[in-house]
Amino acid sequence: MSENKGRLTKEELQALTEGLADHPGLEARPVEFADLDVPPKPDRPVSPVDFLWDVPMDVEVVLGSTDLSVQDVLEIGPGSVIELERAYGEPVDVYLNGRIVAKGEVVIIGEQFGVKVTEILASFPGDEEESSD
Repeated sequence: MSENKGRLTKEELQALTEGLADHPGLEARPVEFADLDVPPKPDRPVSPVDFLWDVPMDVEVVLGSTDLSVQDVLEIGPGSVIELERAYGEPVDVYLNGRIVAKGEVVIIGEQFGVKVTEILASFPGDEEESSD
């Protein structure tokens, strides 16, 4: 090969192609490609956030809270009852990744607890402060 940065000279190219005409089995013809299958359109419109559908999120339900002194905490043992600041029947708070997003009522589903969502909060607390910057 020549020293022309990987390119063939005219003479080298002629030497390579010499004798190709002597091979009747060689012929140039157009290539036929098979049609590609078009994937079916999804049932719902594709959204720029579709890739987020499988992202795991933490959901927590808070029944209530209270403030205890260190002494009160040290006195907790089996059978102790901790009184919460939320009254019986009041909606519980539903948190998504640490932010309150809904309110609901506690329900029993078979042997497990569940939450029936009664209210979706229109905005997250703190959003007003963040957007005013």
